[in-house]
Amino acid sequence: MPISYTGVVGEHTAVRERVGVFDVSHLGKVLVTGSGAAEFVNSSLSNDLRRIGPGQAQYTLCCAEDGGVVDDLIAYLASEDEVFLIPNAANSADVARRLRDAAPPGVNVQDQHQEHAVFAVQGPLSGAVLAAEELPAEMAYMAFADVPWPALSDAKIRVCRTGYTGERGYELVVPWEHAAAALTRLVDTISEHGGQPAGLGARDTLRTEMGYPLHGHELSPGITPLEARCGWAIGWKKAQFWGRDALLRSKDEGLSRQLWGLRAKGRGVLRADLPVRHENKVIGTCTSGTFSPTLKAGIALALLDTTAGVDAGTEVTVDVRGRDMPCEVVRPPFVTPKTQ
Repeated sequence: MPISYTGVVGEHTAVRERVGVFDVSHLGKVLVTGSGAAEFVNSSLSNDLRRIGPGQAQYTLCCAEDGGVVDDLIAYLASEDEVFLIPNAANSADVARRLRDAAPPGVNVQDQHQEHAVFAVQGPLSGAVLAAEELPAEMAYMAFADVPWPALSDAKIRVCRTGYTGERGYELVVPWEHAAAALTRLVDTISEHGGQPAGLGARDTLRTEMGYPLHGHELSPGITPLEARCGWAIGWKKAQFWGRDALLRSKDEGLSRQLWGLRAKGRGVLRADLPVRHENKVIGTCTSGTFSPTLKAGIALALLDTTAGVDAGTEVTVDVRGRDMPCEVVRPPFVTPKTQ
């Protein structure tokens, strides 16, 4: 996936205002099948699959026993005996290995990374693009359907009302042998709707504006879901999931740090790993930072000490190459999309 095709700002704006397509085929694909597959996944990953039914997807976390995050991923519940998982690329093999090592007899875990391509069609006009391709557009958020794609000789694909931009959007899981033809069609169709292909740079600016965590930055083996404000993705009433005991202890004892947003009050771009100060004391570190094309301002996500007494509206400074940049603490998201 390139950083950009024609420029990050233009690609970002196309997704916020019209439509864009991302080739995210680098994402992992793991299929869990067999008698009790859904129950096994539910006893392993953080969120509660019982909150959804077949044909629905769910954001969830693969945690280590100490509560750190091995990866965040989307689980697609096809049936009690089939769950399809999309982890991040770098962690896909580790997630598959952990599930395979823990799987009971009769449950099969397959790493299908090279069997599917994934394309994300995102933006206010994404529904019109799918309708033009005779694919289902009127779907509830986090729903999915397996359908034939008429333009690809009725090849069976999975259409998911999911995405990582905050805008209305869909992710298409396509058999690998149809990947090139599928992407060519999508590029042509979004172009007819004023859209364009988008790369990794726009993907990062879009998700940062929404405050969405990125593994390796806001989530990691050293950063827990609670610290990253992802406690909503934990099924606290479940009897079992990886990391449950450690996360319950952390919940009861309280947090020493938590994720906040920062918006620069002057000119400049915030970046990851920059120290954050309040009242002449270092109180945290930026985990991600970028220039927001929507706000025309520097924004960042940062882990801040809970004892520092900061809240939304507090002014802090970020050390940018020896210069103190004034920033306002905000609770993400930074922007509110018009359509979701």
